[in-house]
Amino acid sequence: MKKVFLAVAAAGLLTSACASDPYGSGYGGPNETVRQGAAGAAIGAVAGAIIGNNVGDGSAGTGAAIGAVVGGAAGAIRGSRQDRANQRRNYDQQRGAYYYCYPEGDCYWEDGTRRNPPRY
Repeated sequence: MKKVFLAVAAAGLLTSACASDPYGSGYGGPNETVRQGAAGAAIGAVAGAIIGNNVGDGSAGTGAAIGAVVGGAAGAIRGSRQDRANQRRNYDQQRGAYYYCYPEGDCYWEDGTRRNPPRY
């Protein structure tokens, strides 16, 4: 039981240490990709540790690591979709398509391709 607790605690600390929000709340709200990715990784680590301890060779650490990766990826994908939905979209009449822009000036079409050339 002590190993399970340590594995879950370590996975949670590692997960939260990796979560940084470079955009802050600069474009109208929290960066959901980072927030939901970290939450998904934490939940996945706990679930993975419990499942890993009770199934297979009984390795809670391995289960926590796998759960953190899967949960973090799922949370980040969900958060990214929500970030895109929260952004203000503009319509380009010449192309007939919508695009969105970050505060730094980078603009992207809805399919993810860059609208404006990168500034160096």
